Amino acid sequence: MTAPRGTPGLRGASLALAGAVLAAGVGCTSTFEVPIDTPIQAKLDVTPFSRVHVVGFISGGAEDVDANMETVRLLRSQLRTKSRLRVIEADPLPLQQVARDQARGPATPGAAGPAPAASDVPSGMQFPEKILDEKDLEAYEPLFANAAYWKKIGEEFQQPLIVTGTVIFRPHQASGIVTQEREVYDQFGRRTVVPTRVYMERKGYILRPKLVFIDGRSGAVLYQESYREERLYPSQQNVPALSSFFEQMDAVLPSFLNTLSTTRVRGSRIMLK
Repeated sequence: MTAPRGTPGLRGASLALAGAVLAAGVGCTSTFEVPIDTPIQAKLDVTPFSRVHVVGFISGGAEDVDANMETVRLLRSQLRTKSRLRVIEADPLPLQQVARDQARGPATPGAAGPAPAASDVPSGMQFPEKILDEKDLEAYEPLFANAAYWKKIGEEFQQPLIVTGTVIFRPHQASGIVTQEREVYDQFGRRTVVPTRVYMERKGYILRPKLVFIDGRSGAVLYQESYREERLYPSQQNVPALSSFFEQMDAVLPSFLNTLSTTRVRGSRIMLK
């Protein structure tokens, strides 16, 4: 004899009862916290190197922040305290001028380093008077592929790991609907926070660093990685450009350090008994 099927209403009641039992079971279950300590392997094998040379960056964007100098100082400071590599202290290289000289060819008086092969320089590529955004950097890209130039720099500094690249830090404005949290108090003075959607005009900065790691022994590019950070603030809030620059670089630094050395992620997880 076949058992009668339950009606939709009865099935719903059964599911609700099962959910209640499960919720009651979970409610009675105690929890405990488990510490988590996970190593994240370095992206680049730096065991062949004992030194690191942050030679400088081709930079542009906001005029009130020297993105080249600030990036060099910040990365060297981080490497001194969080890397086993010895940091070379030397003046940053004038990479923008180096790239221009190389594009003119080796016969140019005062050319700083070997010129790239003709095929490395895009035909008709012009160097902009000022670097304002990412597109203006395209003419400088062949510099990082000039292995002969980087090998020569490596020979001057005992074949270190070379860190270079590009940094754009430029102003940015945006307007639109954003979600804000608003405090609300009821008649008993109890505080709650409710999300509110409002139209806002905001201004801030975009940071676009590209870090290039070069083998000082051969001049070859070992690894490169690009980042994009953006911070927008209410238009009436006056945030100094340098403050925003460091705020955004702070988000890039963990990945930069993890390129050179193993890092650890520490935290905790809640488990059910």
